[in-house]
Amino acid sequence: MNFDGLDAGMGEYPPSLHGTLEAGMEPSMDPHLNPNLLQGVELDPEGLAVTVPEPVHLMEGMFSELHSVVSEVGIPVTATHFDLQEEMLWMGNHRGHATSFFGPTMGRYSSFQVHATDDIRHIQSLETGVLFLSKCNLKCYTRGGLVMFDYPMEEAADMHSLLMTDNNMLLMGGLQNYVVEVDLNTVQETQKFTVEVPGVAIMRQTSRFFFCGHTSGKVTLRDLRTFKLEHEFDAFSGSLSDFDVHGNLLAACGFSSRGLNGMACDRFLMVYDLRMMRAVTPLQVHVDPLFLRFIPTYTSRLAIISQTGQCQFCEPTGLANVADIFHVNTVGQLLMSFDVSSSKQALAFGDSGGCVHLWSDAPEVSFNDYSRETEFALPCLVDTLPQLDWNHDLLPLSLIPMPLTSTEPLLSDWPTALATPSPRRAPPVDPEILRTMKTVGFIGYAANPRTRPRNQVPYKIKDVELDYDNYNQVPESPIGRDEEPHLYMVPKKYRKVTIKYSKLGLEDFDFKHYNRTLFAGLEPHIPNAYCNCMIQVLYFLEPIRCLVQNHLCQKEFCLACELGFLFHMLDLSRGDPCQVRCYKSFRTIPEASALGLILADSDEQTGKARLGRLIQSWNRFILTQLHQETQEQEGPQAYRGASSSSLGSSGESAIGKLFGCEVENSSLCRCGKETVRSSLTLLFTMHYPEQNSQEKTIKEFDFAEILKKSICLEQSTQAWCENCEKYQPTVQTRNIRCLPDVLVINCEVNSAKEAEFWKVQAEYAFNKAMQKEAMEPAKPKEPPPIGEELCSMEGFTFDTRAEDLRHVWIPLTLKMSISKSQGLEISSWPEGEELSAAEEAEGASLYDLVVTVPHILDARTGGNLVAHIKVGETYHQRKEGVTHQQWYLFNDFLIEPIDKTEAAQFDVSWKVPAILYYSKRNYHTKYDLRIKNPIDASVLLTEASLARKQRKSHATFIPLMVSEMPQAGDLVGLDAEFVTLNQEEAELRSDGTKSTIKPSQMSVARITCVRGQGPNEGVPFIDDYISTQEQVVDYLTQYSGIKPGDLDAKISSKHLTTLKSTYLKLRFLIDTGVRFVGHGLQKDFRVINLLVLKDQVIDTVYLFHLPRKRMISLRFLAWYFLDLNIQGETHDSIEDARTALQLYRKYLELSRGGGNDEVRKILKGLYEKGRQLDWKVPDADTGDGQGSPKSAAVFPSVMGL
Repeated sequence: MNFDGLDAGMGEYPPSLHGTLEAGMEPSMDPHLNPNLLQGVELDPEGLAVTVPEPVHLMEGMFSELHSVVSEVGIPVTATHFDLQEEMLWMGNHRGHATSFFGPTMGRYSSFQVHATDDIRHIQSLETGVLFLSKCNLKCYTRGGLVMFDYPMEEAADMHSLLMTDNNMLLMGGLQNYVVEVDLNTVQETQKFTVEVPGVAIMRQTSRFFFCGHTSGKVTLRDLRTFKLEHEFDAFSGSLSDFDVHGNLLAACGFSSRGLNGMACDRFLMVYDLRMMRAVTPLQVHVDPLFLRFIPTYTSRLAIISQTGQCQFCEPTGLANVADIFHVNTVGQLLMSFDVSSSKQALAFGDSGGCVHLWSDAPEVSFNDYSRETEFALPCLVDTLPQLDWNHDLLPLSLIPMPLTSTEPLLSDWPTALATPSPRRAPPVDPEILRTMKTVGFIGYAANPRTRPRNQVPYKIKDVELDYDNYNQVPESPIGRDEEPHLYMVPKKYRKVTIKYSKLGLEDFDFKHYNRTLFAGLEPHIPNAYCNCMIQVLYFLEPIRCLVQNHLCQKEFCLACELGFLFHMLDLSRGDPCQVRCYKSFRTIPEASALGLILADSDEQTGKARLGRLIQSWNRFILTQLHQETQEQEGPQAYRGASSSSLGSSGESAIGKLFGCEVENSSLCRCGKETVRSSLTLLFTMHYPEQNSQEKTIKEFDFAEILKKSICLEQSTQAWCENCEKYQPTVQTRNIRCLPDVLVINCEVNSAKEAEFWKVQAEYAFNKAMQKEAMEPAKPKEPPPIGEELCSMEGFTFDTRAEDLRHVWIPLTLKMSISKSQGLEISSWPEGEELSAAEEAEGASLYDLVVTVPHILDARTGGNLVAHIKVGETYHQRKEGVTHQQWYLFNDFLIEPIDKTEAAQFDVSWKVPAILYYSKRNYHTKYDLRIKNPIDASVLLTEASLARKQRKSHATFIPLMVSEMPQAGDLVGLDAEFVTLNQEEAELRSDGTKSTIKPSQMSVARITCVRGQGPNEGVPFIDDYISTQEQVVDYLTQYSGIKPGDLDAKISSKHLTTLKSTYLKLRFLIDTGVRFVGHGLQKDFRVINLLVLKDQVIDTVYLFHLPRKRMISLRFLAWYFLDLNIQGETHDSIEDARTALQLYRKYLELSRGGGNDEVRKILKGLYEKGRQLDWKVPDADTGDGQGSPKSAAVFPSVMGL
C-alpha cells in the first residue's frame, strides 16, 4: 500500500494493516520519548510492569479507563484480543512476544515468545488453545504457552487476518491474491481461493455473506460456500483502514486519494444497507478514524477510534455528537490495535509504547457472557526449609550448605568479554585545597585543611552510583542540568552549547571565548537548529558556496536562495555568529514535513528527537532539494540579471555534477528476465554484513570493502515481473558507471548492533597498527621531519603514534576506480602519496576525507550534532590571509581546530558516526568558482503590492528614479518595526532572579528607507509591510504601529510585499556601499538577518552616548536636540527614520562647532537633563523652560504614483 502524503506517524505505522510495521524496521525506545510513560507503574515479583491500583469511578453507560499495563516498554502492541472462552485479554507485540492478562485487574497469566523476528498480526482464541498469525506462519499455543502445532507458509506470503468458520475451518488472508482455508483438525490446507482484488487485510462474517476488506479501498461480499463474488462496494479511493458489520449495516473507514498530495484520512464513514446493497448517507465524525466496531447494546452504536487515541460513539444512521468523545491517555504514543469483548462491556487498546489500556462502561466487567473457569498453577507447598537433625548419622551431605571448593567456574559466572571492571571514581578535590595550592613546575602542594580523617576517603553512594531512570531523562529546565565532572565522559567542546542571556540579550555574551578563529559559527536557539552542522558542511564545499550565491529565482520560498543569503553573511563575518533563517523556506516544503524533518521546539530541547537518523534524512533531503531548485528552468526573470547558476548550463544542475553518480540498477527474476534502468544518485548508505547467529565474534572487515559492497549493493526482494505477471523473488544489483566528485556516505549506525560492529572493526584496526609499530625498528630520538611515517595504518601516513589511532576505522584517503569490466574498485591509500602516471591513465582517483558528522550522545542534554570539516586553502586565504588546510570542530557557535585523527575517531559509547564526505583530490579546479552578484538595481523598481485593498492614493513613498540610484557613501535613513511570533521563555531561580531560557522570536513587519541627501532628502523610497503567514502572538502596536490586519494580504490597505523582495532591496543597498543612519540599527539588522560592515552603519544610539551610561531613546533625543515631539501614541517608521537623519545632521553640526570636547560637554548636559526628568519627555502643554516642542514635520501622502 502507498501511504505517501500521510503525516509522519501514520507513515510509520500503516493503518490498514492494523499496527504492522514495514519490513526491516526495528522499534526502539528512546529514553527521552516518554518521560511520563512509567509514572504510576511498578514491577510485580516476576518483573512485569503493572500500574499501581487506584480507585476507579465509572458512570453507568459511559466508558472510562479501568486499568492499563505496560507489557514491554517501547515495543508496539500490534494485536489485542479478548478470549472468547475465558476472562482473559491477549496481546502480541512487534517482536513476536505474546502475553495474556487475567480479568479486569490485568494480572499476568502467561507470557511466551511466538516468533523470533516477525510481529504478531492477528490473535484468535479457540476452545483448546490460541492462534497467533505472523507474516508467513500460523502457530497454536495452549493458554499456558505450550506449542500445539506450527503451520509454516511459503516465503512469499504476507498474511494479515484470520477468520474462523464452522466445523473448525480457518481462513487466512493477506497482501497476496488468494485466501487460504485450513482444517484445524488435520492442520492441512484444504482450499486456496483466488481473489480478483489482491490484498485481503480484514475479514468479517455474517449468516449470509463472507466479507473481505481490501487494501485498495474496496469491500467485497462473497458466498459462504462457494466463495464467489456476490457484491462489491468501492468505499474509498485511497485505502481501507477498517470496517465492521452488524445486522443489515456495514460501516467502513479509510483514506481518500488527494492526487499528488498522496492520501488523507477521510472523516466520512461509508455506511451500506445490506438489504438494498447500496450506500446510505455517509456519517461525518469529529476524529480521524483508524478503527471502528459496532457495540450493540440497546442501540447499534459505533465506536470510532483515531490513531492519536480519540474515541467517539455515534449511531450509524444519525449525527455524530462532539460530547460523545473520550481520549485514551497514550502519553503521546499511537494506537496500534483495538478489540471489543464479546459481552460489549470492555474495550482494549494497544499503543506503540507497549501499553495495553482496558476501558469499561461498568465497574463489574465481564469479558464474556458465560466464561469458563481459568486454570491456575498450583501454589508452592514448601513454605519453610526442613529442619536438619545434626545427630542423624545417615543425613545426606548435600542437604548441608557448604562453600564451593571446585576450581571450575560457576554456571552463573559472567563471561570475561561481558564483564567490565568498574573502579570506584575518585571524589573531586576539596576546593579549599585548590584555592591555597602553590605550584612549582608541574607539582602542586597545599596545606592539609584537616577536613577529613587521615588516610580515609568517604564515598557518598548517591553521588557515585547513577540512577538510571533519572540519568536518561533530560531536565526541561537548563537550571537543572548541572554538570558532574566525575560522571562525564563527553569532552567539553563536544557538548551542547547554550547562550546565556542577560538583560542586554546577546550584547554582553562573549562568543570569542568559544571561537578564536575568523570563521562564523551559527546560533542554536532557533527552531530546527539541529542541522546547523550540515549548513557549515555545505558552506565549506567551495562549488556549493559559489552555486547558491550565484543563484536567484522569483520563488518566495527557495532554499537555495536562502542559503545564498546566509553564505554571503558567513563570507563577511569575522568570527561573529550568524543566524540561519532559511528554516522558514524549509518549513514550507512538503517533503520536509513528510520526512519528519521539522521538529517541535519541545522535541529538540528535551532530547526526544533521534538526531543521528534525522540528520542523515536531512542530508538526503537537502541534496535532492538543491538539485531540483538549481536545475529548474527560469521563466520570466523576477529580477533582471538573475541567473540560475554559473556552474552549469541552462537546465543542468551543478549539484548533479558535484555529487551525482550514474547508477545502473538491474533486476533479475528467477524466470531469467532481466530489467535494467539507469538513474542518478546523490549519496550512498552503508550496509553492514549480517552476523551469523552461530558465530560469537564479529569478523574483521576493511572499510573500503564494506563501502564497495554498500555502493554496489546486491539484495533479494519481492518485485513485480512483467514476464511472469506476478510478484517473484528478484535479485536486484546496483553498479555505478562513473565516479562522483564528492562521495557522500550515510553511515546508518542507528542501533546497538551497528555500533558494536563499528566498535569491533576499530579495535581490529587499532591492534593491527599497534602490532605494526611494535615490529618496526626503533627510530632516533630526534624529532622526525614533517611527513615522516611513524605509523602506517591504512590511509594514515602522518606523524602519529599508533596509540592515537584508537577508535579509528575509516581511512583518510581512498583510491577509487572503475575497471575495464565496469567493476568498482576501492582501497585505502596512504594520505601523503600521489597516484602514478599509469594509475591516473587507467582512470583511478584519490578521495580525501573532508567531512565527518558525528552524533554526540549526552544524557544530560539529549545529545547534539557536530561536524569535523577540513577547511581548504581558499577559505583561509579570504579570512586569515594564509594558505593552508586545517581540520576544525564546528559545534554551533563553538569552533576549534583539531587534529586529523580526532576527526576520524568514533568512540561509539558517546560519539556515533552519522555522515562522511570524501572529495576527489583537486576536484574544484574544473568548476568556475567566481561569484557574480545576481542582485542589481532592478530590485528597487516599482513593484505591485500583494494587498488587494491597497490604493495608490494611500502610497507613503516615492520609488527611486534611475537618476537617483544610490552610490557608495550615500546616506540612507532606515527604520524597521517588528512583531512577536513566540513569547520569551524564562524561569525564576530559587533566589528570585530571572533566567532567560529562550528569547522571544521576532519577525520584521515593516521596513522604511528614506533619502539621505538631495532635493528629496527625508522622502521615503521604501516603505514595505512584510506579509506573513505565521501566527503573530503580539503585534506590539504601541511600539511598532502595526495593527492586526496590516500584514494580511486579504484585508490590508498597506503596500504589502514579501520578505525576500525587501531583503533583496536592502542587500543591493549594502552591496552598493551606502551608509545607513538609524537608531538601534544593530537589533534591526539582527532581526532582518543582515550583516552590515561597521563603516556602513551610523547609529544615533551610540553617537549620543557616554561610556558606561545608559542608552537614550530616540524620542528623548528628538525632544532635546530637535525640539520635536515624536512617538506620541504609537511609532511610525518613516518618522523615526527621518528623525534619525536629522539627529545625525545635528551631531555633525555639534562636532564641527566645538570638536569632541564640546560634544562631550553637551552629552553630559543631556544626561543631567534626563536624570532630572526621569528620561520622560514632558507633555507639550506643561513646558519646562525650553519652550513647547513642536510635532515632527508631517510628510504628506505621495500622490500620482
